[in-house]
Amino acid sequence: MMRIIIAPDSFKECLSAREVAISIRKGFESELPAAKVDIFPMADGGEGTMDALVYSTKGRKVEIRSTGPHGKETNSCYGVLGDEQTVVIEVANVAGLQMVIERNPLITTSYGLGEQINHALNEGYRKFIIGLGGSATNDGGMGMLQALGGIFLDKKGTMVPPNGGGLEQIHSIDLSGINPILTECELIVASDVDNVLCGPSGASHVFGPQKGATPEDVVRLDFGLKHYADLLERTLGGSMQNEAGAGAAGGLGFAFLVLGAQIQSGAKIVAEAMELEHQIKSADWVVTGEGKSDFQSLYGKVPIYVAKIAERYNAKPLLISGSLGRGYEQLYDYFISCQSITNGPMSLQDAINNGKQLLINTSRDVARLIKLIK
Repeated sequence: MMRIIIAPDSFKECLSAREVAISIRKGFESELPAAKVDIFPMADGGEGTMDALVYSTKGRKVEIRSTGPHGKETNSCYGVLGDEQTVVIEVANVAGLQMVIERNPLITTSYGLGEQINHALNEGYRKFIIGLGGSATNDGGMGMLQALGGIFLDKKGTMVPPNGGGLEQIHSIDLSGINPILTECELIVASDVDNVLCGPSGASHVFGPQKGATPEDVVRLDFGLKHYADLLERTLGGSMQNEAGAGAAGGLGFAFLVLGAQIQSGAKIVAEAMELEHQIKSADWVVTGEGKSDFQSLYGKVPIYVAKIAERYNAKPLLISGSLGRGYEQLYDYFISCQSITNGPMSLQDAINNGKQLLINTSRDVARLIKLIK
């Protein structure tokens, strides 16, 4: 029996990874009804990471109330994987860019992330996967550290606000009140961002503008992060601000390094958690995709990661994406075929509105070709 593994990323602002996988499966099964088609929705640490892991491991979600990016209490959740031992927390779900109407990283906070971690600790969990993508914050993780028990005071001895604008006000730091249970935990951070914390390649300069920072804000935020990081490193000893990934999610990567976390490839973490490599070992075909595939896909994106596993086990990799952009021809080194779901000239909004059916139709076309060469 032919076995087909479907392991795509989401089509951002159009379809979740699970919806993409289900649509591709529908197209394939309509033409190859005798094939065994299994879906493994993927993610790289950004939006959709929690859903992909919870679904693929037959886990569950825990609904809680926590502080949102603007400091107001809101509904949020974290995932518990099927092993009932591992918690997955998605920053986009508690301090995400999609949660804010007015973007301003001077006032957004990661405080709610610390609250989610505390809740999971109190429930007895000791292993964490943290997906860092999609944050609205640039507070260096200070908000999270405050929620976990850290104290950050200004010159007057007052707690500084837990946001990007508060970083420059810090005069003293005391982390002795950080939840001691964290020393017993395994913290794995899923991120494919390798930026350092400060400077031209740091969090503020590279990611601040998309979070609403003006050029003046960027300078202020970068100064604040440097001031904060220098104080923390003097307090703790060591140097972490120039490590790859420290600048991820507005500096949350740095805060997790302070807590002893390991930063790893998001796609790798997700794939390992769902045992994707084991599944691909017995596959004949492997189908992956993303919203837009171009030369940037070569730099750690989900489709390339999946294709490399397929190559290892002589499974034939196919790419079905929302669109193919500049330099996509380089992807032929990894895929037998690269397909875009658009079937003619159309606006982006039309493609989004009809994404599911376009994806089914394209998948059906690909399956018809496989039927001829199986």
